[in-house]
Amino acid sequence: MPTPSKYESHNNIHMTPTPVNLTNWCYGLPKVELHLHLEGAIPIPALWELVQKYGGDPRVPDEAALQQYFTFRDFPHFIELWIWKNGFLREYDDFEFFSAAVARSLRAENIQYVEAFFSPSRFKQAGLNTGRMIEAVRAGLDSVTEVEVALIPDLVRDVGPDYASGVLDELSELRSFGLIGIGLGGSEHSHPPELFSDLYSRARKIGFHTTVHAGEAAGAKSVWGAINTLKVERIGHGIRAIEDPDLMRHLVERQMPIEMCPLSNIATGVVDSISDHPIRQFVDQGVLVTVNSDDPAMFGNSLTGDYTALMTDLAFTPGEIRKLILNGIESSWLDSERKLSLRTEFTATDEWTRNP
Repeated sequence: MPTPSKYESHNNIHMTPTPVNLTNWCYGLPKVELHLHLEGAIPIPALWELVQKYGGDPRVPDEAALQQYFTFRDFPHFIELWIWKNGFLREYDDFEFFSAAVARSLRAENIQYVEAFFSPSRFKQAGLNTGRMIEAVRAGLDSVTEVEVALIPDLVRDVGPDYASGVLDELSELRSFGLIGIGLGGSEHSHPPELFSDLYSRARKIGFHTTVHAGEAAGAKSVWGAINTLKVERIGHGIRAIEDPDLMRHLVERQMPIEMCPLSNIATGVVDSISDHPIRQFVDQGVLVTVNSDDPAMFGNSLTGDYTALMTDLAFTPGEIRKLILNGIESSWLDSERKLSLRTEFTATDEWTRNP
């Protein structure tokens, strides 16, 4: 059964109380996720084990305090705590351990296919070998056979294009571990997409798919840069495209998938509340929108929670929720045969065919 959302009392996020039948319905639906950071999805009990393993931190004396510690003043504060958390991932066994824990959490929520980010650059700077990290992550994910997880290495803006280029060289030799594309997260407001144009060109030549975080911590100009300079296939977040009507029309015309993360945007202060989130405008204008949880353990949300929030606070119908899930399949980097197979499997389930 789904666990209660902490959003009514945590992260200064206030949602309409969700009827149990809606939560249970969204929980039971087969789902896909295209914007999930593995390191931000480590279940709190598993992360607490890692914190204890390395001597703890007086700021988080127990597991409950650890969960409350992930309350963010703004987006830069979120990045600060992301880096702090990563400090408890030091050995290759830690990567296999946390990846298995994430996969179990995905299975519990009936998320059947995932294209997940993993950020090796920071750990490489700490002296870990990229190949051994990827191998450990793959082993942890593959230990849960009911969930299929493809990997998208996040090259991380903050390390700069030169360092990221060296990481890309290593990744090109590791594609057999289920690496399907690259992404670029981090401090968007201080590292614009144009700095990474050569990197993305090289990634495409290697054969990687491409996405980028844009229009989250920076405005519509960042989304234009991602489209025109990086020539990406998908946009992560993208919500500030709403500031530019021409950009919105462009997204509709191209049917470029947007990896939206509604509750994440509230947790990091990008949007004030779920009722203020522009996802309804994107959908109503015909943008190809997918819904994702981003960093669910850090934000205290879940994909179930995002879908139920859309229904209770933004009047999304069951049919629209189903369409958003199918958008996720369509926007994935699976081949056409596998997409058709997933659509057929999902729409044939009892959970899919009944209404809440």
